[in-house]
Amino acid sequence: MHVLVLGGYGFIGLEVARQLIAAGHTVSCMGRSRELGRSRLPQANWIVANISRLLTAEAWDEHLQSVDVVVNASGALQSGLKDNLDAIHDRAVAALVTACESHRVRRLVHISAVGADPRASTEFMRSKARGDERIRRSQLSWIILRPGLVLGPNAYGGSALLRVIAGLPIVLPIVFGDRLVQTVALSDVASVACDAVDGRLPAHTEVDLVEDEPHTLRALLLAIRRWLGLPTARLQVAVPAWLAFAAAKLADMAGLLGWRSPLRSTALRVLSSGVVGDANPFRRTGSRRLSALDDTLRNMPSTAQERWYTRMYLLLPVIVVALSTFWIASGVIALMDLEAASRQSGIAGDAARRLVTVAALVDIALGAALLIRPWARAACVGMVAVAAGYLLGGSFLRPDLWLDPLGPFVKVVPVIILALVAAALLDSGR
Repeated sequence: MHVLVLGGYGFIGLEVARQLIAAGHTVSCMGRSRELGRSRLPQANWIVANISRLLTAEAWDEHLQSVDVVVNASGALQSGLKDNLDAIHDRAVAALVTACESHRVRRLVHISAVGADPRASTEFMRSKARGDERIRRSQLSWIILRPGLVLGPNAYGGSALLRVIAGLPIVLPIVFGDRLVQTVALSDVASVACDAVDGRLPAHTEVDLVEDEPHTLRALLLAIRRWLGLPTARLQVAVPAWLAFAAAKLADMAGLLGWRSPLRSTALRVLSSGVVGDANPFRRTGSRRLSALDDTLRNMPSTAQERWYTRMYLLLPVIVVALSTFWIASGVIALMDLEAASRQSGIAGDAARRLVTVAALVDIALGAALLIRPWARAACVGMVAVAAGYLLGGSFLRPDLWLDPLGPFVKVVPVIILALVAAALLDSGR
């Protein structure tokens, strides 16, 4: 069968597509970047489209030619520069349903979320519920799968947040430690989705995909820390909810600039309400057994890369803020005392003032661009090039500054290295 997977290089969609290809299906995947899609799954046919803009049935027509089954694994945690929850989870789903009906698509497998409810506390859950209802009212042969907290080799949303918290050195901060959570293995979610594609689940099945028994959030954090191979935290600190949400507000603000931090308020609100579903309806389908937490962690052994991810994920925002502050401050300080900066340039007269003014404005622009996620990596590359240019030109005009006790040239070298590190981290996190 020809299967179209929406959100094809996302957390769940990529694993679904891999398993479908392994089962012998012809798979097309939809994502925003063909380059990124091909780098992650070259065996699939990649369709470049922004699902949040496919808001009419006609917009879907060209993408549904010869498609037998659609798996909708697209989604976003919170609205921001890149994402619009209402468009992705509701309006695009409505248009997709209409298009699938007109193209006589055999089946629609829809990945929702445990807790999707029109009265939920988050727009993530409310918009998911609206999309689910669009599908229920359709004439399609549909299946709705609602995973709990999905754990896999990669991490996204709530699972990324828990991994980052669990990996903190020395101190383990715990917020909402008594809330209950049911997990599900990413491989299990993908396997059930493949069963749905192949017709091994009956039409109009709607089930939660969760392990049998819940865990407290505290126990889950401790289990993830053990899985990471980290020593027991010397200190467990109960973090008050107001402080956690204050930090989440900062992450929300970063989201408006395109950053997808796992600390956003949606992830916290979901965890604060608990992630608990009903395992019984899925068990009654007679399908595969879903792995419990211990089995899930045992089946994806932690390696050095997980520990690197955990620690570097924490360091990335620190690096970005530090670099941005340094470059903006250096430009502002130069403009505040243009004459003094001009005297140090090694050039005389108006040419020095013009050169320093241009250089200061470039510094400020690079520092500001680093804060905007789509421009961040390019800004890092620009910082490396500009800083190297400063050193090269400065070595010609003022070679004595290499021996200056305050080290104005020497200190630029670690700045270049830090920008290279940031560029590498930002590239791997696309």
